[in-house]
Amino acid sequence: MLSVNLGPLNLPMGHLLLIFAFIVALITGAIAGRKEGVPIAGTLADIFLMALLTARIGFVALYFEYYRGDLLGIIDIRDGGFSVLAGIAGALVFIAWRMRRHARIRRPLAIAMTAGLISWGAIAGLIALMEQQTSSLPQASLATLDGKPVQLSELAPGTPMVVNLWATWCPPCIREMPILEQAQKDNPGVAFVFVNQGEQPETIRRFMQEQGLSLTNLMTDFGGSLGRNTGSHGLPTTLFYNAEGKQVDAHMGELSNASLASNLEQLEAP
Repeated sequence: MLSVNLGPLNLPMGHLLLIFAFIVALITGAIAGRKEGVPIAGTLADIFLMALLTARIGFVALYFEYYRGDLLGIIDIRDGGFSVLAGIAGALVFIAWRMRRHARIRRPLAIAMTAGLISWGAIAGLIALMEQQTSSLPQASLATLDGKPVQLSELAPGTPMVVNLWATWCPPCIREMPILEQAQKDNPGVAFVFVNQGEQPETIRRFMQEQGLSLTNLMTDFGGSLGRNTGSHGLPTTLFYNAEGKQVDAHMGELSNASLASNLEQLEAP
């Protein structure tokens, strides 16, 4: 499952797990802090923000070459570019500094952080275990713009594949299309497949002409079966499959050059 609908909001599962873990830490910390007579909600919020900040800085440092021509993109976190290791390191350093300066918060803070990490790790592990059983190329009723039925597994067997779910009415989809178009040209050994969700071929052709885009492997998915089969409830969604047809990564939301490069590296990982 890649995302969850909460009323009008559509949240990626990874973001939802972080929010859940943070809430667990807040509740546990409030209980432990009350016994010690020390409020730690503010400290937990500071740790969370420090982790996000250092995770972003770490990611930008790793992929700075992609931000050279767009320095404002460094602060545009919509691309989901965060380094988990950098975030953890930043949080640990901040926690150590805070505990050293305020001895009274050590015990309640340790309890709160432990509870948050355990809740996050347990649920994330369970979801990963469930998805491991269904991580191969999904079966979906797709068709070319000429109406010819096709399955993803038929397009490029034995080749890494990037599958982008999109629509012409989706602004983030439109913004990331030139990035995906260039990536398709720069990575001939990877099959890029663009699966439009629910629109007619005439609409797709007109959109391509108006935007000046030249993409191969344009498919239609009138019933949205691919989104349902992959657990994606929002657009754009991009799925990454290795040469064996196993899903190795997924990105919900707009891609940047840097975040796409990060995801493409997963296709080459052993």
